[in-house]
Amino acid sequence: MISAVVFDAFGTIVRIGQRTNPYSALLREGRRQGVALASDSTHFVMTANLSFDQVADHLQIELSSSKRAEMKDALGKELASIERYPDALEAIDLLQEVGVVIGICSNLAQPYGPVIRKAFPHVQCHAFSYELGVMKPAPRIYLSICREMGVEASHAELERVPEKDRVVMIGDSRKCDRNGPRAVGIKGYHLDRSGMGQISDLMQFANLVIESKRALCGSSIQSTLPPS
Repeated sequence: MISAVVFDAFGTIVRIGQRTNPYSALLREGRRQGVALASDSTHFVMTANLSFDQVADHLQIELSSSKRAEMKDALGKELASIERYPDALEAIDLLQEVGVVIGICSNLAQPYGPVIRKAFPHVQCHAFSYELGVMKPAPRIYLSICREMGVEASHAELERVPEKDRVVMIGDSRKCDRNGPRAVGIKGYHLDRSGMGQISDLMQFANLVIESKRALCGSSIQSTLPPS
């Protein structure tokens, strides 16, 4: 049965109401100054456990006091605009009520982590790229969240071993939240909030998970959850 569910963060359980893209602006400023930024600078931003100021300093991007204040103000506005999707807390609460362990696995820069934790204070398991130094879809980030939740990923097909505890993941990225988890044995599902996919909201997904748990005896998990 499904004993644990992993959620992606942005685009899945939270959204940004006012995008200011402060890190993109920082990298643009660096290029404008002629700083030799590596092609994977964005990867560095997402995997370095550093504040915004520390990232700028590490990349040797010089910011005047006014420019620094401007960019940090933009960051603050973006952070303050982060809000939960209406179905996210309801779905997580419903799953926790039936004993499902919840985890959040996301690629994000350091300042965003505390906001996610504050938005979902009852979720204790997290795998954030800036803390682990690795981004989805690298296998290590998925294995880390499994360890946090006390479950094991398995390469066996779910329907073949229904009696064992299973972990599934859902998110808005096919690459990172569906295909990436499958590489380590986590059944990944794609959330398409446009309504064009098989799963369009988190309450639908939560109810499918609960139905699968109830159908454990003599029933395949795939009879309720659609193919990933």
